[in-house]
Amino acid sequence: MVGSDGSGGAPHSQTLSRGIRVLEILSEAEEPLTIAQLSAVLGVHRSIAYRILRTLEDHGLVVRDAAGAVQLGPRMATLARAVSRDLQSAALPQLSAIANELSMTAFVAVLDRHEVVTLVSVEPSHAHATVVQRPGTRHPLASGAPGIAIQSVLTGAQWRALPDEHPREEAAQARERGYATSHDEVIPGLASVAVPLSLPDRPPAAVAVVFLANGRDAAAIGARLQESARTIAAELR
Repeated sequence: MVGSDGSGGAPHSQTLSRGIRVLEILSEAEEPLTIAQLSAVLGVHRSIAYRILRTLEDHGLVVRDAAGAVQLGPRMATLARAVSRDLQSAALPQLSAIANELSMTAFVAVLDRHEVVTLVSVEPSHAHATVVQRPGTRHPLASGAPGIAIQSVLTGAQWRALPDEHPREEAAQARERGYATSHDEVIPGLASVAVPLSLPDRPPAAVAVVFLANGRDAAAIGARLQESARTIAAELR
């Protein structure tokens, strides 16, 4: 069967696809967006963008302020908490401990097709300045320590499911020492250390920290993250 986009497979809903894309755009935006801005990014007429937004509003997924600018609604937080709920519950105490011990933002990221997505994050409670790593943040699998850590544990079958993706040389090094590092890759001026989190019947994941590049001992950070990754994995067995 030919899909509505001309490709093989079952037809998909263009309206649903656009609605999901609106949520993705808003999650990546630093501030509320106008309908005109959203329609421009979507590449559709404002009337189409407005109808999509009205439907999302009816379900509490987006809200508009007094000026008409759009942002994600509180219902999204409820849905996000339900994603891998047991993994989030197991990870939160460990991430809190890491964040406060190292004074760094700690997070769990999972593989989503060709991207690495932050599932849950914790900022240190007593630091004067912290790096924000919001849940839902995405970056390419080929970039950053979490992506390298995930690459280090991908099987042959998992690589075959990722056409056009190729392992970085650093992934082999991360496999040998148990942790990955990156500097100035996803965000200039920031460093990251990550370790793989392999859980049965789940997408590959990583436990990571992000911080201002300042010469911290990556091996010591990696060892601390490995300890937490083992604890999280044990709780989910």
